Amino acid sequence: MPGMKPYVLCHMVCSIDGRITASRQRPKGNTVPNLFETLHDQLVAETPGAGSWLCGRVTAQEFARGKGKLYPPTDKVFPRENWFAQRDAKAWGIFLDARGKACWERSDCGGDPILVILTEQVPDSHLAGLRADKVSYIFAGKTGIDLAAALETLNRELGIKHLMLEGGGGANGALLRAGLVDEISLVINPVVDGATGAPSVFNSGDKDLGPPPIEKMVLASHKVLDGGAVWLRYQLG
Repeated sequence: MPGMKPYVLCHMVCSIDGRITASRQRPKGNTVPNLFETLHDQLVAETPGAGSWLCGRVTAQEFARGKGKLYPPTDKVFPRENWFAQRDAKAWGIFLDARGKACWERSDCGGDPILVILTEQVPDSHLAGLRADKVSYIFAGKTGIDLAAALETLNRELGIKHLMLEGGGGANGALLRAGLVDEISLVINPVVDGATGAPSVFNSGDKDLGPPPIEKMVLASHKVLDGGAVWLRYQLG
């Protein structure tokens, strides 16, 4: 019998050409400060216990404070088993970090304790550093992350029933292609990026990995926000 996974809602803000790097978008006057966070809070308020959020490796390195650092060497050897600094968090900040690139030097993001999803190839020095920083971690594969297994672990071990998927495009694209996204909340700002190859809502890297396994998308709601942004919500099937 397959395990249960959390309900995954992908929440993103983009330009009209689907790009997500706000600093590149013009006109600057059409961007609403903190719009992403405001709508995130609205979505969380709709569903009790829905505050946990998931981001990818690039975003992890933006949040990590040890920029460009590695954790120091260690003589210790750690089992490749899930480890939790705590279990009773109201909401988790969860990051995909297959090879253990982020040196955190912090244990939470905005009060939400950090949990990283790793592969078994990460060095013991990284595990020692995570433990010292009180950053929880789970394993989901030997060399590549098994996303479905990771989500099942989050549900089984921590009771996470609802997860906000919030970028970047690589993480969003990976979960979409794995058939793990249940809903998309997309805010289209009246701005343009216009660049070829700029990060987008769903990325698949340089390879064409084929179409995602989506049979249908149903528009659940739509709303015009102050300033001309449009908020679309789609149920996927």
